[in-house]
Amino acid sequence: MVADKLPHTTIWNIFFHMYLDKDSHAVLVEQCRKLIGFCDSLQSWNASPYGAFIRMCTEYTLEELRRHWALYVDMQDLPSERLKTIRDAFTKLSQSSSQKEGIMMSSARSSGPLMMHAMQAPSDQFKKYWKTGVTFSNHKQIAAATLLNPTFVYSLAGEGCSVHYGLDPIVPFHLAALFGNAKSTVSVADIVKAAKTEFSAWCSAFQTSISLCSVPVIRFFLGEATAVCRALRAFDATGALKIGVPVAQWRTQLIQLSEDEYISGSAPVVFNVIDTSNLDDHIGLLNVLIATVPLLPTFSRSGVLYTESLLFRGQDATKEFAERLHANITTVSLLLGLCPVDYPSGFVTRSNTHELMTYKCLKGNVTQFHQVTTWKSPTSGDVVAVQGGGESRPPIFDPNQLGTLIYDIYYQLFEQEDAMHFWRLNQGNMLKAISGSNIIHYMRESFVLFLKLVRDKLEIAKEQWLQVMDRFFSLEDTDKSLPMDMNNYQDLCAHLHRHGVYTVSFFQFKAPKVGRFLHWDTIPVLARIILTVPREKLAVLESSVETVGTPPLQCDIRGSWSHNIFTAIHVAFGRVVPMGTKTHPWVVFKEDPEGWTGTSSLVVSFTVATRLLTDVEPMENMTVCFSVRSTTGTTQLIPKLGINLSLFSAKLMDESHVHVLPQQPLPSRNLQTSSVKPPTSHFAQIGRSSAAVVELDQECELVASLACRVSVENEDIKRVFGSGSVPQIAQVSPCVMRITIGGFMQDFIYPFPVIGSQHKLRLARTSMYIEIVVPVSGPFESDGMKLNPFPVVGTERSLQPWNIHHLNLSRLPVLDIKASKVDNWFNAHVGSMLSTRERSLRKKRRNDALMFCKDTLHTMFVRSAGTQGGSARRLFALRDEATNNCDTVFFISDLRFDLQCHTMVCDGYVLPLTAELLPRIENDFSKLVHKGDMVSVNVFEGEMQAWKQLIPAFVERCRSWKHRDDCEYKTQGKVPLTDVMEADPLCSCGRGKDVEGMSNVALWSKLAPFVTRVALSPLFAVSYLETIGRDPSAHRCFVCRGKGKPRMMTCTGCKKVRYCSKACQKRDWTVHKKRCKP
Repeated sequence: MVADKLPHTTIWNIFFHMYLDKDSHAVLVEQCRKLIGFCDSLQSWNASPYGAFIRMCTEYTLEELRRHWALYVDMQDLPSERLKTIRDAFTKLSQSSSQKEGIMMSSARSSGPLMMHAMQAPSDQFKKYWKTGVTFSNHKQIAAATLLNPTFVYSLAGEGCSVHYGLDPIVPFHLAALFGNAKSTVSVADIVKAAKTEFSAWCSAFQTSISLCSVPVIRFFLGEATAVCRALRAFDATGALKIGVPVAQWRTQLIQLSEDEYISGSAPVVFNVIDTSNLDDHIGLLNVLIATVPLLPTFSRSGVLYTESLLFRGQDATKEFAERLHANITTVSLLLGLCPVDYPSGFVTRSNTHELMTYKCLKGNVTQFHQVTTWKSPTSGDVVAVQGGGESRPPIFDPNQLGTLIYDIYYQLFEQEDAMHFWRLNQGNMLKAISGSNIIHYMRESFVLFLKLVRDKLEIAKEQWLQVMDRFFSLEDTDKSLPMDMNNYQDLCAHLHRHGVYTVSFFQFKAPKVGRFLHWDTIPVLARIILTVPREKLAVLESSVETVGTPPLQCDIRGSWSHNIFTAIHVAFGRVVPMGTKTHPWVVFKEDPEGWTGTSSLVVSFTVATRLLTDVEPMENMTVCFSVRSTTGTTQLIPKLGINLSLFSAKLMDESHVHVLPQQPLPSRNLQTSSVKPPTSHFAQIGRSSAAVVELDQECELVASLACRVSVENEDIKRVFGSGSVPQIAQVSPCVMRITIGGFMQDFIYPFPVIGSQHKLRLARTSMYIEIVVPVSGPFESDGMKLNPFPVVGTERSLQPWNIHHLNLSRLPVLDIKASKVDNWFNAHVGSMLSTRERSLRKKRRNDALMFCKDTLHTMFVRSAGTQGGSARRLFALRDEATNNCDTVFFISDLRFDLQCHTMVCDGYVLPLTAELLPRIENDFSKLVHKGDMVSVNVFEGEMQAWKQLIPAFVERCRSWKHRDDCEYKTQGKVPLTDVMEADPLCSCGRGKDVEGMSNVALWSKLAPFVTRVALSPLFAVSYLETIGRDPSAHRCFVCRGKGKPRMMTCTGCKKVRYCSKACQKRDWTVHKKRCKP
């Protein structure tokens, strides 16, 4: 509709209103009829006027769109009784949502830093919208909107009212400028008008973009998010358009990529940027990473992943992000090659301090805490490492330690399956824990996919991977603290084999030809069991929605004494049609398109090991069950379903309800047979170097150190080294240590920022190698990112800041500093930069460059706005306290709203003063000093150096010009050019460009040719980082992972490994004594 240039107001009505007036409804129907005419095939769609900018990734996507468009057209002809049923459902939901008590905060977030001051009007708008179904304020327009909007009636859930109870049309739009610049109270009508204005601007921008020579292409791909990712990953690895992955639960249609798009065309399967919206809330953070990390470029450092969460389940929303990873952030970063950018940086430019304030004020009554996280490769922010090929080889983990680590992750993922663990872990949050207990993100297949990702990312060789898995199963067998784990053991083993991750020993023997396998020609390792569940058996779920919600479901195989649980099930409504023969059984599935509203049975399938069916008990004793998973939230169903919570069960030998089919493993890459990593030869003046070796701490939880080794191969260096010469070691960047010996030099590139000042040097003059061992640098630790806290990375012509987001200053609204009560919110916002730790440092006058920079930024913001220290002043000079010299001047033309990141920006210009420049501007600069109302801001020890690093990042984030071929950054090979006083850190490419704002002040205009445009913004603390460390009571036994009996004991030799008892120490001694070193 936007491409067809239909009125933006009509498009707004169709997109946002539950009820339409006749004209808007007629436009919708006519548009759908037009679209249906182009939907005969993918080829006809591609040839349509829309095919140039909208493409379909699968035939199924186009078929479903066509089906829905047809439903929209035909809805007006439905029988009146059917329409009444639909309308009654909308009326019921409308009444419940519009009558909610209290303040509804959903669209208040759109006000960003003004959230606490913009609660009432957005809440009133929400309730009014749900009362009327429209955003109109005019009574005639409200009365004219009488027709149900078909786009709200039909969804993949079928026909009816499936609208989310929190739907709010204002949520996508930015309200900060509306409230921030208001001269009086903002009304509901003002909010809607502002949203419509922004919506119209978006429509116009899209119209313009598709009229250009280079047209943006939007690709539609209908499917469950992780299934789509798996299909794209499989095509990238194998070239297969179809790999047997269903489009989603409740569907049996398999994803099949379009040949025209993916073989003949240029549809991407690897992406530089992936935004996952708030999938984290719905499927869990680890599942998001498992699905998306393989779709990022393997060797490029340009890959960026965005994750987002709104809900929290624990007691402290501010710290929950780290807990959702189920492992230490540094450790996970080394496993996956990706880390949250704000973690090593120790700051973030996207603000959520309004969330923090709301959370603290309403802690007992808030269930949401919005948090957006940017993920990048840890080494991609190190220019030296990038130039040296720092990501060419993954780090190396000790198999024993890695096996322990992944077992601990496994334990954390599933420990709450046991009731005792659940009660223990949720003692202070029991009501919320019980209400959320039905939300289970992880099953054994999830963990298997995590293992596969780790193995592939680390490129672990076959023999080493077997050692990792042997250690994992040794711990799994020894640890008896998870009683329910054995019930899930067969599910875990089956998926390990299915995904090609690991094959347990008892799978290596073929199952005997008995029972359901009696006539099979060959019996594979795996089988797929298909259970047909009569429709009436689901009635208990439908009648319990109000009390139980959506309970998790599973399948069980029960025998006379055995019980095995299978959680990776697939379900769909329809019927199974047996095909094939007894020697080669297979089936066809006839799906019921009516789904839940139809009458067909539910067909459930899952993967199982054939040896489980033949070796544990006679098949005649076994029953296949479809059950509700046992949680604290589903115990309410026990009176209806019994203690086993079984919805339906059938004997394994019952061929009318149970089908057993052979199941083949999924395609998987072949593992290397050698553990030797190909050594790098980049800048190898001394010799070939190894990949970094990771040493975990005694708990196998935190990274203790990273070690890189170089073989001394140069004959000249061999003589020098052999004669006793000691290499010189220096850290040259966050991830790079430089070794110099005999006039030769070589860089060691580590996969994460390190503390080079604490390095240990290992010299082997006989074996001829040099090894440097360094601890990793976490937030607030020395070295690491502190060497260059604001890196600018990329190629010479496409430079960008690594940890500071990009801005288009011309699109950001300007703050009216004369607006009503600006100081009420502005001071609190920019004052929220400092964390409690930093405020303590400031109070005690401790040196911290980042804290000093924040303090200086705060001064410039509040003085520019005139909210502190008198009237607004826009000229600032950074004055070094130690020397009393000033070499940097900022001109602030405007304060702007950074709408996307909920913060404010100083739109200004920077003038670096150098000995060469001052004579040229002496007269004009003298006038500026004496008449320009300049504010001198004292900067302290280490701060000026930090500003020299920060200014290029603030320039690059808003750059509208291109770097020249002779750019100083390129010729000198570094950004900034310098970090010393009275020298210019910037290249000259942007000098005097895009500086129209300087002409607004007479004293500034003469200096315009010498300044560069800059966008200053607050640097906020990272809420989940401020408490770091481990509870000593969390130490666990190296053998059984248990607690102390009664206290933990540390090995007296190495003082690294802990045991819960003498028995465990004795059991481990044979293996441990080989590696026990002080």
